[in-house]
Amino acid sequence: MASTTPLWKKNLFICCIASFIVSIGMSQMAPILPLYIAELGVDNPADIARWSGIVFGCNFISLAIFSPIWGRLSDRLGRKPMILRASGWLGLIMIGMGFAQSVWHLVLLRLLQGCLSGFQAAVIPLLAQETPKKRSGWAMGMFFTAQVSGGLMGPVFGGWLSETIGFRNAFFLIGICCLLGFLALTQISETKQPVREKAAAVELPAFRELPQHTIILGVFLTTILLHFSLSCVAPILTVYVQEIAGNIDHLAIVSGAIFSAAGFASMLFASRLGRLADRIGSARILFACLLLSGIVTIPQGMVSAPWQLGVLRFFHGIAIAGLMPSTNNLIRQLAPPALMGRIFGINQSAQFIGMFTGAFFGGQLAASIGIRNLFWLVAALLLGNALWCRFCIYSRTEKSALQ
Repeated sequence: MASTTPLWKKNLFICCIASFIVSIGMSQMAPILPLYIAELGVDNPADIARWSGIVFGCNFISLAIFSPIWGRLSDRLGRKPMILRASGWLGLIMIGMGFAQSVWHLVLLRLLQGCLSGFQAAVIPLLAQETPKKRSGWAMGMFFTAQVSGGLMGPVFGGWLSETIGFRNAFFLIGICCLLGFLALTQISETKQPVREKAAAVELPAFRELPQHTIILGVFLTTILLHFSLSCVAPILTVYVQEIAGNIDHLAIVSGAIFSAAGFASMLFASRLGRLADRIGSARILFACLLLSGIVTIPQGMVSAPWQLGVLRFFHGIAIAGLMPSTNNLIRQLAPPALMGRIFGINQSAQFIGMFTGAFFGGQLAASIGIRNLFWLVAALLLGNALWCRFCIYSRTEKSALQ
């Protein structure tokens, strides 16, 4: 008897499982990277911190450069081959990190990881093109939930593995899990095959000639500002907790709980907000969540106890749950199929640019103006982005829908 599950739901389920595994693999190195670098022979604490930043950040640079390239190739060659290439390569890179003999090996492997990855740049367009438009918001929310869940588990899982089986074996095991995700992804089906001649004929001027290209550019800018605001706060969150709480016991655990509060809220609300976006429109959700994120960031610079920061970060996570799926769904609705992979790839580059610049400038700004003032600066950016979104994305999207 034939299965009654729609093909697009089967694809979504497989991609969510694979994304969960990939997210664990990408995020598990955060707590163990400085310790692994020390094991590779770097002794000075300042040098460990410096190398940790280089190893962690160089991946974002190469991802930002190469994601549009892989996105464009997915338009020409199909989404599935690019998904399999990216997931398989990630597994091999993780295994390679287990064989590293110096910190330079880690730098090279992380650069290669970014050059040849592009998992999201292929998966999101495939889900977008295979999912019915009226269910795309919910599907993007489910996919984001899988990403966030893996990202939440990754640091905990990586830390536990490193203490249980050692750093190298932890990388080996994560790499094997990513390769299992690769095997699962071989079962996805791509019903809308690319038209190579048409895709090959599409050049960049065609994007500028799109009726909605201004809205799409607005989505790119929103993606940069969103990830900048998230990344510039994340590295100094533990320092801020210590500043407001003093010398408390279990600082790392308390900071981790506060950090995870936002991710936990996103995991709970992403699919719900995605379903709501299917009913009222992603542009409205994008504006409302930008406004909420800016409002809840202001009191984060005024808290006097860790639990207050944790509650505010939870509400911030609700806003984040609506922002990322909304930007992806807007691109899915506005981009023509022949350009979808390229545009999603550019949007992913915007994400990595925001993450890299936020992580780089966040610490500098906190040192210059203070951590509390940094929260207020981030709030101003988010509220300004909300107003800009209201008049340049939301209004134009509504006008286009009426035409």
